[in-house]
Amino acid sequence: MPILISYLLGSISFSYLAGKLLKGIDIRNHGSGNAGATNTLRVLGVGPGVTVLLLDALKGVIAVMLGSWLGDGSSLLLVLCGVAVIFGHNWPIFFGFRGGKGIATTIGVMITLAFLPVLIAIIVAILIIAITRYVSLGSLVLTALLPILIWSMGRPTEIIVLSLAMFVFAWYRHRSNIVKLLKGQENKLGAKK
Repeated sequence: MPILISYLLGSISFSYLAGKLLKGIDIRNHGSGNAGATNTLRVLGVGPGVTVLLLDALKGVIAVMLGSWLGDGSSLLLVLCGVAVIFGHNWPIFFGFRGGKGIATTIGVMITLAFLPVLIAIIVAILIIAITRYVSLGSLVLTALLPILIWSMGRPTEIIVLSLAMFVFAWYRHRSNIVKLLKGQENKLGAKK
């Protein structure tokens, strides 16, 4: 039951709702076409972008906590709740299975499961974004660092496996961004189109 609830929680698209409430638009038809925090920032501005980022991360935190509250609290159940909320965010049942890329929700899940490794990875990612202004590059580095940091700090095997899966998944979801980065065509944060 907590896994299903986690998926349904993940399916709440705060980016989509912000677009509808603030401008009467489907955010997926603007900017990058992604229903996530970065596109919300680009299309709707800083306030809505930061709000969506925090709410999407909070979905991840709550989903993991559901595994403790409604289940046995085992590492495996917490990880499965985390996977379910991320899948819900990326393929939301309430919004035609067209969601975001899952980075903010992944951060929420992982910070609940492995706080210190995620905090270090977030700091590195923020520095990369601040220097390069490429949000996608920061996201990719964050997901690449997580398995290494989580493993090196001796976290449970289930969490290490989840971090590896999230690394592969995030890089797959960002494949068009990777191509644009390699070609020097990726959108920089704050750049005008």
